[in-house]
Amino acid sequence: MGHVVVIGAGQAGSSLVARLRNRGFEGDVTLIGAEAVPPYQRPPLSKKYLLGEMDLERLYLRPESFYAEHDIDLRLGAEVTGIDRAAREVHLGAERVAYDVLVLTTGSAPRRLPAAIGGDLAGVHVVRDLADADAMEPRFVSGAHVLIVGGGYIGLEAAAVAASKGLSVTLVEMSERILQRVGAPETSDYFRALHAAHGVDIREGVGLETLLGEGHVSGARLSDGTEIDVDFVIVGVGIAPGTGLAEAAGLEIDNGIRCDAHGRTSDAHIWAAGDCASFPYRASQLRLESVPNAIDMAECVADNIMGAETEYVPQVWFWSDQYDVKLQIAGLNTGYDRIVTRPEPAEGAVSFWYYLGGTLLAVDAMNAPRAYMVGKRLIEGGTSPDPALVADTGVELKSLLQT
Repeated sequence: MGHVVVIGAGQAGSSLVARLRNRGFEGDVTLIGAEAVPPYQRPPLSKKYLLGEMDLERLYLRPESFYAEHDIDLRLGAEVTGIDRAAREVHLGAERVAYDVLVLTTGSAPRRLPAAIGGDLAGVHVVRDLADADAMEPRFVSGAHVLIVGGGYIGLEAAAVAASKGLSVTLVEMSERILQRVGAPETSDYFRALHAAHGVDIREGVGLETLLGEGHVSGARLSDGTEIDVDFVIVGVGIAPGTGLAEAAGLEIDNGIRCDAHGRTSDAHIWAAGDCASFPYRASQLRLESVPNAIDMAECVADNIMGAETEYVPQVWFWSDQYDVKLQIAGLNTGYDRIVTRPEPAEGAVSFWYYLGGTLLAVDAMNAPRAYMVGKRLIEGGTSPDPALVADTGVELKSLLQT
């Protein structure tokens, strides 16, 4: 059956090796991870883990014993230094690991602030892995002042944790509004009001000019000329796909590691899945940064390694937890030209439905799980209800599934 080597022990890598074994793959399987801990969930790092509501072992995707029990060689704390495609070997320093099939599930890495503006000062943090969360957790002391750079979901989730723990929070977003890249103005308005109600100082259309301090950050000068004192900084300005190994090996890169519809890269012996991989979708190469995509694409690739020849079709959904609000998103809103608002009876519950002409593209549901589930089923089924029916709260949501 050959030897399958997987580089990247995150959600995609763990899902892929488990799928291989669950589907009866009898060859050798090696999963290589750079961190010293078994594969774990990342989303709780900026939520429940920072709040102290989830301990380390609950983060694990599977018990550590799972890998040995399923004859998976789990290599932790291992740095891959290169890929030799001609010899079909992975380099771990001086060690060589031969493969018949290689899968890259190398994820993504947070973008950091340049050293020229103080990005390398102590007290400047990103939120991506366990070490990041552990490094900043002691700083979450009531009364401390944190500056958050970036008004996307990571920045807003970190702001919610900080405000909930009694910190003074300033968030700066250089775009004209928070969530501008991913959400409608209505969604931005909702979360701006939510954070304001919890005392977060959100400054939109304002960028960071430079961080101040000798050795450790102590302040920040913003693009509008104001200066503020800070105890620490959290940077949430997006992520970059983990393509370094693939690029060095000469694989084709296009919005991530370019894959075909089956998850195969430009090398027939190498596959990719998760945050690092792009795949054909509506005449372009789409790359999704989400847990559902990491799991679904990895499982599809595992099936295809075993000969299924199944094309990957993403079921697009995301979520974010902030304070007592659960945001659930179904679909991709790219190209929308109309927002339909559907209020819910519960206080603070609402959904926004994205349309392009008469076609439903996506739904943002805040504490509105029924709207999310109905919207998700409609989008996945290619059905677009009349926007007037969506907006009419006298119309039962479930009835939209029959339209």
